[in-house]
Amino acid sequence: MDGVLRQGEACLDILKQEDAEMGVERSFIILKPSCLKRGLVGEIISRFEKKGLKILQLKIAKLPREKVEELYQQHLGKPFYDELVSFMTSDRVVLMVVEGRDAIGVVRRMIGATDPAEASPGTIRGDLALDKTDNLIHACDSPESYEREVRIFFDEKELCPDT
Repeated sequence: MDGVLRQGEACLDILKQEDAEMGVERSFIILKPSCLKRGLVGEIISRFEKKGLKILQLKIAKLPREKVEELYQQHLGKPFYDELVSFMTSDRVVLMVVEGRDAIGVVRRMIGATDPAEASPGTIRGDLALDKTDNLIHACDSPESYEREVRIFFDEKELCPDT
């Protein structure tokens, strides 16, 4: 098992170096419970694919409270924290990793402002959401947050494409 983990880490290191040279990066995305309930998963994934982002990993899961608390640790103590954690653990979500040129920035622009009332038309939140907590989608906002967040939900071997 230890050898498999080292092999996965070595694979990721090589891929990161090659991708950085080409301007390719990865973004971590969560489609929130309301996205599944409202039947919007296909439409949202389609937007990313039509933009040219490659889906590297996708899974549906009901998130344990501990993982959601770890994801949103920077919001601990804020007035919306408990409501957000409860909402994110209320039902299943879609966890995704996409890849492409400037993927983090591209995804952030596609999803729009955190508050859907302020999101531009044409963005996912601008077109499909109204509520600030239930804004349909979470996405990392930097390479550092990608590295931290993706490791909460995916193993190294899940992120290394078959060779």
